[in-house]
Amino acid sequence: MRALPTLLLTCIALSSSILPASAASPVASVPELELTRYAGHWYEIAHLPVSFQRRCAGDITAAYALRADGTINVRNTCRTRDGDQAIAEGVARTVEGHPGRLQVRFVPGWLSWLPLVWADYWVIALDPDYQWAVVGDPDREYLWILSREPSMDAELFSRLKTKAETMGYDLAPLVVAAPLR
Repeated sequence: MRALPTLLLTCIALSSSILPASAASPVASVPELELTRYAGHWYEIAHLPVSFQRRCAGDITAAYALRADGTINVRNTCRTRDGDQAIAEGVARTVEGHPGRLQVRFVPGWLSWLPLVWADYWVIALDPDYQWAVVGDPDREYLWILSREPSMDAELFSRLKTKAETMGYDLAPLVVAAPLR
């Protein structure tokens, strides 16, 4: 009976040594983001399912416009299942000391003092020419793959998915919302 604790400790030690040695990379935002180049019209290629997009059936876009006060107007649109257009308008702000990190809110401005109304919006991968972007959050709950064009090359899409998976995103439920070519 005295050998049982020793046997259990040995089994635990052995099992921990055969577990995967590499964990997911931390979610990291891009080190540089020029908001003037990032602003404009984007097409959503894919996203992780989120409650506020459950009505969207296609034609999902985001438009960002710089404001004089340093914030960014956000306008998300999509075509719903019944053919209507859904629109969500919000505001984004930069995170000091982290150029690739923004926070966004879609509630009225008078509620902007509440910390819980701001959601993390991190650009985690970005084309040098600002033709595509991958946006996520540090908790890996949200992910969007965006493009300046309404479709994306399938090989590029695969590379971007791999980058997100390397950061620990579970892409099994990924919704592909635009054509791949």
